[in-house]
Amino acid sequence: MFKTLLKQIGDYKRDAVLTPIFVILEVIMEVIIPVMMAAIIDYGLTGQNLRTVCLIGAAMIVMAGLALFFGVESGRTASSASSGFAMNLRQAMYERIQTFSFSNIDKFLRQGL
Repeated sequence: MFKTLLKQIGDYKRDAVLTPIFVILEVIMEVIIPVMMAAIIDYGLTGQNLRTVCLIGAAMIVMAGLALFFGVESGRTASSASSGFAMNLRQAMYERIQTFSFSNIDKFLRQGL
């Protein structure tokens, strides 16, 4: 059954692969930001080095921007992959149902009611 579902990804393989990659990159950026904050305290404030505070702060701003970008892209690719998968799955189900005989369709309708 899993192989059958994987076949329905079709043209959306790129988005299906990119989504977890973007999520992982977003999480990495979100985890590094507190480490950078600790570096500001350890190296910038303790040593009273304003230049270090500014450099690490700028790096944190860049990381926050990257985390935002990766989050937006993961949402975009996830929605594209999931809607494409659903579209392909509905099409495959429709094509499969079209191969049923009328007696099979009647039997399924009676069982469903």
